[in-house]
Amino acid sequence: MPSDTKVLSIGLHPSAPDYSRMLDGFDNEAILTARIEAGIAALREAGFDAVPCLIDTSWDRAEATVRELLQEHAFGLAVIGGGIRMVPENTVLFERLVNLLTEEAPGIRLCFNTSPENTVEALKRWIQA
Repeated sequence: MPSDTKVLSIGLHPSAPDYSRMLDGFDNEAILTARIEAGIAALREAGFDAVPCLIDTSWDRAEATVRELLQEHAFGLAVIGGGIRMVPENTVLFERLVNLLTEEAPGIRLCFNTSPENTVEALKRWIQA
């Protein structure tokens, strides 16, 4: 993919998680908010045309948010954050997001991070300089 590819960055909205079930380093809403903001800033500093998409754990609300952005932009890449993929209670949400993205944005490439801090590396695996 070319380096100017628009990126959809999907993660949990900081008000969405049950923090008692979250991974280490995601202790509360303020910490998650700061980490997400720093991650998006790092993407932009690295030159990515990134559009943040913070979703709820409710499928109806998450789907509406993602669909709206898919209608507004043509994305070549989507990154789905670890808070969605790595928390067992969010498995169905993750599956539905993958299916929505592949159905509504044919050809989109999916990449995965393990934290907001390594999103740039996840995207670079799919970008050609």
